[in-house]
Amino acid sequence: MAGGGMGVIVAVDGPAGSGKSSVSRAAARRLGYGFLDTGAAYRALAWAVLDRGEDPDDPAAVERVLSAIDVDTAIDPDERWVRVDGIDVTGEIRESRVTGAVSGIARVQAVRQRLNEGFRARLAAAEPGVVVEGRDITTVVAPDADVRVLLTADPEVRAARRARELPGERRQDVARAIAERDAKDSRVVDFLEAADGVATLDSTELDFDGTVDALVGLVREGATAR
Repeated sequence: MAGGGMGVIVAVDGPAGSGKSSVSRAAARRLGYGFLDTGAAYRALAWAVLDRGEDPDDPAAVERVLSAIDVDTAIDPDERWVRVDGIDVTGEIRESRVTGAVSGIARVQAVRQRLNEGFRARLAAAEPGVVVEGRDITTVVAPDADVRVLLTADPEVRAARRARELPGERRQDVARAIAERDAKDSRVVDFLEAADGVATLDSTELDFDGTVDALVGLVREGATAR
């Protein structure tokens, strides 16, 4: 457990399209906790690599860019900004070219190590608690979190939900992109099976509010047991 006077740490893991970000943000808001979207940091780095004309599949280039920039993300669930060297890139990091580069960035172990250290520092300072979401959060970034949850859903459901968020994209294209992202990311971390001590929250049959309710329930149970 986090313990030691620290705030409650809630770690949420899961595959693409599972609703990690939106559900975790809503749960954090309801609990009065902070919210840390770790994926935004990886996206910000991917944007910076592309912005500088570097190859996102070149580990050395990625590490050089990371060493030269400062990435900051909001921790208030009511704020969504992401900044690189003080420049707001909140919209830019959602561009398709950035999305396509993220998996390559995330495979660089030196990058994961450095970003994870930054994430842990922010978690340690969060009061009265924080919901942190992303890949390998429950096993690598915050294995001692007070509450650890794998949020998942059937692939078809995940694709349908993501397609609704991207009205300009065809559902079959979104489904293909999610499958490709899962395949790439699974080379780095196992995010489809809950590790020991991690609760599985399957939202296949739940709507958004029901999923948030379930996550908040798990958090309150875990926080009570601290």
